Amino acid sequence: MSVKLYNQEGAEVGTVDLDASVFGIEPNEGLVHQYVVNLLARRRQGNAHTKTRKDVRGGGKKPWRQKGTGRARAGTSSSPLWRGGGTVFGPQTRLYGYEMPKKMKKIAMRSVFSDKALTDRIKVLDKIQFDGIKTKSITSMLTKFDLADKKCIILDEGRNDNCALSCRNLQSVKYSRAAITNGYDLLHADYILVTKAGLDKIVEVFG
Repeated sequence: MSVKLYNQEGAEVGTVDLDASVFGIEPNEGLVHQYVVNLLARRRQGNAHTKTRKDVRGGGKKPWRQKGTGRARAGTSSSPLWRGGGTVFGPQTRLYGYEMPKKMKKIAMRSVFSDKALTDRIKVLDKIQFDGIKTKSITSMLTKFDLADKKCIILDEGRNDNCALSCRNLQSVKYSRAAITNGYDLLHADYILVTKAGLDKIVEVFG
C-alpha cells in the first residue's frame, strides 16, 4: 500500500510504501478490545488497603473471662465487631492488570495501524523539526493538513523535545515516540502523523 509523503509545510514530496504485515492485515476487533481493557486495568493504582483483624494493633489477650461477667463473650479486641477492630472483606492492595502474550499485543497494535491505514487516516511526513518550543508551530502544521479541529497523535523516532513540548498545551494533540506508543492513544486519535523514521521504527518493533 502506497501513501503520499509530505513535508511539514503540507506539500507532497513523494510516496512511501506501508508494510503490509503491519498496515495491511484484517483488524481483529476482539483482540484490540482485550488489549485496551488490559492496558487500562494496568493503569489502575490499586492502592486502597484496609487492615484485617490480624493487622490491627492489640488483640493478643482475652478482654475478660468467658463466663460470669454478664457481658457477651469476647476473645480479642481486634474483632471486627469492636471499634478499632479489623475490617471484614475490605479492599486490599492489588494489581488489576494481567499478563498478555507479546504476540497478542503485536497483533492488536497491527490491527489498530491497519484500521487507520484502511480508512486513510495516516499522514506520513519526511520529518518534523522546529527551531523552538511554540504551540503555534504545531497548530500551524496541523492547519496545513486540515487537521486543526481533529484529535491527532504525532509519532517520531528518537527524542524530539521541541515537538513534544510544543504539544503540551493542546488537548487534542499528543506526541509519542513510535517505539513506545500504545493502542489506546492510537484509537483515541482521529489521525496519525508519523515521520518516515518513525514509520521505519514501527515496522521494526511491531512487524
